[in-house]
Amino acid sequence: MTVEPTAEQLRIRDSEQAGMLVVAPAGCGKSEALALRVQGILRRGGAAGPRRILVATFSNRAKDNIRERLRVHLSAAELRDKITVINFHGLSARVYRSHAAAIGLDPEWTLPENDWVKEQCQRAGLNYGQSAGVDKVLQRVKQEPLNDAEVLQRVEEQGNRDAIAIERLRIRDAQLTYDDLPRVAELILARDEVAELYRAHFAAVVVDEFQDLTPQQLRIINRIGAGRTTYAGDLAQGIYGFTGARPDEVYDLIADEVDEVVELTESHRSSPAVLDAVNALVPLTQGTTLTCAAPDSWPSGGLAAHVGHVSAEEEATWVVKVAKAVFAEAPGQRIGVISRITSRRRFIDTAFSEQPDLEVHRWDDGVLDTETARRVRTMLASVDAAAVLAAADSIDFLRDFAQFHQIQDPADRGALADALGWVLELLSDGIKPAEVSKRIRVGDNSTLLTRRGVHLLSGHAVKGQQFDWVIVIGLEEGNIPFFEAKTEGALLEEARVLSVMMSRARHGLVLTHAAAVPALNGRVWAKERSQFLTADLKATLTDAAGIVEWFRTASWPDIAAR
Repeated sequence: MTVEPTAEQLRIRDSEQAGMLVVAPAGCGKSEALALRVQGILRRGGAAGPRRILVATFSNRAKDNIRERLRVHLSAAELRDKITVINFHGLSARVYRSHAAAIGLDPEWTLPENDWVKEQCQRAGLNYGQSAGVDKVLQRVKQEPLNDAEVLQRVEEQGNRDAIAIERLRIRDAQLTYDDLPRVAELILARDEVAELYRAHFAAVVVDEFQDLTPQQLRIINRIGAGRTTYAGDLAQGIYGFTGARPDEVYDLIADEVDEVVELTESHRSSPAVLDAVNALVPLTQGTTLTCAAPDSWPSGGLAAHVGHVSAEEEATWVVKVAKAVFAEAPGQRIGVISRITSRRRFIDTAFSEQPDLEVHRWDDGVLDTETARRVRTMLASVDAAAVLAAADSIDFLRDFAQFHQIQDPADRGALADALGWVLELLSDGIKPAEVSKRIRVGDNSTLLTRRGVHLLSGHAVKGQQFDWVIVIGLEEGNIPFFEAKTEGALLEEARVLSVMMSRARHGLVLTHAAAVPALNGRVWAKERSQFLTADLKATLTDAAGIVEWFRTASWPDIAAR
């Protein structure tokens, strides 16, 4: 089906300004706008001769998504000969492999196949807090353009012995991690003769999701396409501060660089009721107020509601009832049940595990390709969890059991390495091998994106997705905002996490909280409602009785057809 571009999308396509910032909140047609932008550059001769356009994304899923939109607006020859779509780690790896020797580096160091630092923390038997400390130290130091010797010196100055040991091991084994790739790419592109090669090759650059950029990644992009880059994204979706992203700082730098700023304010995803609720958070998120592109097309205007519960167990029972009510009227719907953190969702997970008649997808379970799933299930059928945890090196124990070293293909090795790391996490949490095996899903992550049923996931995993219905659970102080968020900047990001969760909804949104929530140790904690449940937000929400009435009167056949 062909959809007519909006006036703002056409403006983005037709603008002759070389640098542009597109502010594009969730559901406003960002991918379409970027594809049209690329089309416009090509039609104006902006990438003549052998020059190409670089499109940089943050994930393979985003890369596939923009490719799909480009296929609509470009010929196959243009897509093949004129466009390079790549994620940031892939771009950094390409720079490293091609030009490492220019600054005296060995281009044959091992590229990361999985989360190498996390794996070394598991090998060392570090707990969650210790592992997080290691990751934080190494990530922070490597955000600067330092060589290996300088990195090690900075890490030693931090005094974290585990981080020091792991960084020394990395250098000894000639290994690069995901944090090292942009670091070495920036060092290489600091050489003018190398940067000029990329500037000559790429006539223009397009960056998807600018709010996820670290300052380091922005510096890399600027060495290739300063003044010739189109950035698109949304400050209200800037939720990756823990990876080094600095959305507000990056926004200011981009605004100073570009010649034109275009805002998309019409949502093609959500009902008026959902948008009213999301808009109520704008004072907290510093985002953009949205309007519904077709308000009359939503049955009953959609739904946004708020429900309080006595306990987390009661909340879980109620959520199951709501899911059954939805499926009774519209069996093909998708319901996202989202929590800020996975542990707060455990009551929901248990409640849905007791509903064999419902199709339930838990996004933090292992989604493995067929061969990896076969190897892991075979291993789990006979492995002794106690022996794994008692081994001097639990990772090597599992790898030997799964015959990891017989695999030659790098992609297959990476897939199995990630899967075994996931298995070790669950075994360490006391989950039996047979239960781990049951939680394996065969396919790839894309198999979850369009499946009907109930989807259980966390606040950060939901970014980039959409569901017919969203139920955000656990709107309590300590969960959302998370208890570690103490500064103004941290609270701003927590508000944005809530906004991202809410804005995934198409037809309806439900926010819930519980007055009492048991901790993992069994102690029951009294909980206060989240500070983000402001008077402005509550004014847009109906109550539990209103939900029942809405289900009774809504035009369900229309919903099922959408």
